[in-house]
Amino acid sequence: MDHVKSLKCLICGAEYRPDEIEYVCPKHGDDGIVDVQYDYDLIGQRISPASLAQDRNNTIWRYKPLLPVEPDSPVPPLTVGWTPLYRADRLAAGLGLKHVWVKDEGREPSASFKDRASVVAVVKAQERGAEVITTSSTGNAGAALSAMCASVAQPNVIFLPESAPPAKVAQLLVYGSTVIMVRGTYDDAFELCAEAAKEFGWYNRNTGYNPYMTEGKKTASLEICEQLGWDAPDRIFVSVGDGCVIGGVHKGLKDLMALGWIKKMPKIMGVQAAGSAALYDAWRTGISAMEMKPIDAHTIADSISAGLPADRIKGLAAVRETHGAYIKVTDDEILAAIPVLARGSGVFAEPAGAAAYAGLVRAVADGLVTADERIVVLSTGNGLKDIASARKSVGNPLLVDKSLKDVKRALGK
Repeated sequence: MDHVKSLKCLICGAEYRPDEIEYVCPKHGDDGIVDVQYDYDLIGQRISPASLAQDRNNTIWRYKPLLPVEPDSPVPPLTVGWTPLYRADRLAAGLGLKHVWVKDEGREPSASFKDRASVVAVVKAQERGAEVITTSSTGNAGAALSAMCASVAQPNVIFLPESAPPAKVAQLLVYGSTVIMVRGTYDDAFELCAEAAKEFGWYNRNTGYNPYMTEGKKTASLEICEQLGWDAPDRIFVSVGDGCVIGGVHKGLKDLMALGWIKKMPKIMGVQAAGSAALYDAWRTGISAMEMKPIDAHTIADSISAGLPADRIKGLAAVRETHGAYIKVTDDEILAAIPVLARGSGVFAEPAGAAAYAGLVRAVADGLVTADERIVVLSTGNGLKDIASARKSVGNPLLVDKSLKDVKRALGK
């Protein structure tokens, strides 16, 4: 990895060789999250918009020279990345806007954005010869890791809170993971997973701890800008839980700016559920990430429920450094957004994915965006992940007897 210069601590600025530390800065314990630093001059000699235009590898590995993996490292066979970016003119018109796109991450192999990080986790773990990979999850990160591991017969252990949606639990079991359900919150599952990883020597995929997860997630930004012809959007709306997705979106944009492939930095708009709004509160009050305290998080959008966001340093920086904003939406607003997003764009999102669109609706109502801005909504997971919530967002079907007369009655004809 000659293109990786160092791993830099985001608290104290200390830098380490990639082979010097495994996950975090030792000066700060588990809180010492580090960030991958690149040699952009070297990367620019190996990849460019022109070379990508000729590349027929429509996965995240088209950006392999910009990822922290060895050039010859084998990668899992599942097709991760290059998800569609749909222009959504009807959604835009309904909000008085002119340019809205929806990035549909429900099209990933395990049906969520988390595949981008998990596929990198598998590559990094196998580079190190790890026997077992583990992660904590509210469902999606676990399902993503489970799928990637299944594709290469890699043993893995997933820690979940007992409240995880049944569809996501089913995915893990079908893929053959060892599933440990914790009587507690996601934060409890995170801590127990970390303890087990240290005790048993497992490779830890946890976001906000493993720095390489940000690098997998940043590929969404690379795709968005490439799909828009390297003309970056004005704003990107991202739902936020532990802060790793929004941190990844930011990192990808910073890479593109450093390489000179885009000319402006989009404003990143973080969207949090009202019952899990630790980063919103920190942004609003102006406190630092290290001053944040745990909250009692509750939201229907399980994928973005976090009491103390693990990647809070990157999560706050993504909004503050791009002059974006954090937005808070209620569970009712999230549920209402599911059918509106589906009927206006054809994208069926789980609550966490629809939260990004709910955030755009709220931003328009609050006058935070203007009509001419070019806006991307990142829908992070498929609606089939949480059918119970989807059913809450819509009415019941028409029930009829087996007769045309009753069909007419039901239709009001």
